[in-house]
Amino acid sequence: EVQLVESGGGSVQAGGSLRLSCAASGFAFDDYAIGWFRQAPGKEREGVSIIKTSDGSTFYADSVKGRFTISSDNAKNEVYLQMNSLKPEDTAVYLCARFTISRGVVSPDPDYLGQGTQVTVSS
Repeated sequence: EVQLVESGGGSVQAGGSLRLSCAASGFAFDDYAIGWFRQAPGKEREGVSIIKTSDGSTFYADSVKGRFTISSDNAKNEVYLQMNSLKPEDTAVYLCARFTISRGVVSPDPDYLGQGTQVTVSS
């Protein structure tokens, strides 16, 4: 059974930092890309960042570039999202997501999502 379990959310003041973790199980970790979406009330779900666990290549949304860093520990089957210089507009539920890879290309849509962890940034 595929499982993606997020942790590390919480409440911080603007300018603060949080580190989210996603523990993956039930599949061959190296064969997929793992990423993060976020969902804020009244807003569309937004892709935040993705990492191809096989080669470490990464992608970031413009809204978080330079502030967030995604990484993976393939020995532990975990992906992390280090979030620095947090802003109130970063407030959302952050969801871990699995993406298939075909011929080296990451699918634009996830096939599995975790339950999410709440991040709240106050001004």
